[in-house]
Amino acid sequence: DNSDRQDRLAGGWRADDGAPNEVRAGVYFLHFETAAGDISGPYTPSGLGIHVDDVETLYLAYTRTLATHFVAELAFGYPPLTKTEGRGPATLGSVPYNGQTISTARWFSPTLLFEYVFGDTGSRLRPYVGVGVNYTRFFARQSTAAGDAASGGPTSISLPAAVGPSATAGLSYEITDRWHVYASYSVAQVNTKLTADTAGILRTSEVHFWPNAQVLSAGDSF
Repeated sequence: DNSDRQDRLAGGWRADDGAPNEVRAGVYFLHFETAAGDISGPYTPSGLGIHVDDVETLYLAYTRTLATHFVAELAFGYPPLTKTEGRGPATLGSVPYNGQTISTARWFSPTLLFEYVFGDTGSRLRPYVGVGVNYTRFFARQSTAAGDAASGGPTSISLPAAVGPSATAGLSYEITDRWHVYASYSVAQVNTKLTADTAGILRTSEVHFWPNAQVLSAGDSF
């Protein structure tokens, strides 16, 4: 029936383009490119740095088809526990430092992306690219026993939220009209300032993350 193939939404999306909404679930494989200035503050030797460990976590997303070749994606992951290791001298006095897990944190990082999908709607395999904005909020920040020892006592950690650009590239494969699988690579820029408070003694470091995320997921459209 030709009437079933009339436009159903503004913006160029048609009924024969498939369902406009999709939910996706999969796995984030996160690798952190980290650049951090030396930790500075009172009673702090030079050359103290940090490194953020890689993590895996649950990926979730909602997408909306805006037009035949344009999709908006809101992606986020289950907040993973991320560990920060000391980089620098092997010890601070008699306290081990290099390679020790000195703090942990969880973070929530939703990303809004606008993507261009190549190929026509009849193609099973379609590449796409996108750009957008990322918001990262840190919580459950804790200094470990090793971190407290290196700092000279119980220490609280502060990491302000950050907003930065994000980009993605990926491939989609159509299994059925309703189900698709995806593989993608994304990168974001996250700039924040670490502040460690040990009984009023403040030590700081400017931290720049570039989370590199490989995602494998499946989507159900409706």
